[in-house]
Parts: sequence; structure tokens; C-alpha cells
Amino acid sequence: MLSYLAVAVGGAVGASLRYGLNELAMNVLGKSFPFGTLLVNILGSFVLGWVYALFSSGMLAVSPWRALIAIGLIGAFTTFSTFSLDTVLLLQQGDWLKAITNVLLNVLLCLTLAWLGLKLGSMK
Repeated sequence: MLSYLAVAVGGAVGASLRYGLNELAMNVLGKSFPFGTLLVNILGSFVLGWVYALFSSGMLAVSPWRALIAIGLIGAFTTFSTFSLDTVLLLQQGDWLKAITNVLLNVLLCLTLAWLGLKLGSMK
């Protein structure tokens, strides 16, 4: 039962952080490109890679932190479904360059930051 509570609390925090960062990105960078989605996806990829490395090394106990951070917080924080919708909407608007840029930036930056998070978390 503690795991479910940890996921719920982490999810509430992650969703709130996602909303706040998305609003901030729109206010600072504008609405012409889904910068907020990109930002949460690359940050979430980095943090998940880092936390996974901490779990693997034993520096962070799996229970209850995996449920709270990896599943709840990062699961609610990252927005792959929003990324997908943003990309489809750009394509429907005929903005192929922005759609392709969105896909490339999200995939390349998220993979890179997940790798960096793993490396950072594995440092002794």
C-alpha cells in the first residue's frame, strides 16, 4: 500500500512541475514551438537515468524511492504523449520543419541526457 501512496504523491508533484515548467517556457520562449514539452522530456530523461544509476549502485534504496521518484514523479513529469500530440499538430498545420525538429530534438536530447544521467549516477 505504501508503494501506491508513493506513486500518487510523486505523480502529483511531477504533474505540477510539468505544468509549471510548461507555463514558464511558454511565457519566456513563446508558443511557436513546444519548448515546454521538450524541456520536461530532456530533464525527465536525465533525472531518470541518474536515479536509475543510483538504484543500481545501491546508493539509493529501491523501496520506496523507485515508486516515488521513477514511477510517480518522473512518470507524471515527462510527457511523451504530449510530445506525440504536439508533433502531429505541427504536421497537421503543415509545419513539417518544426515537426521534424521537435522529433529530432526530443529523441536526441532525451537519449543523450538519459545516458549522461546514468554516467553521473554511476560516478563513485
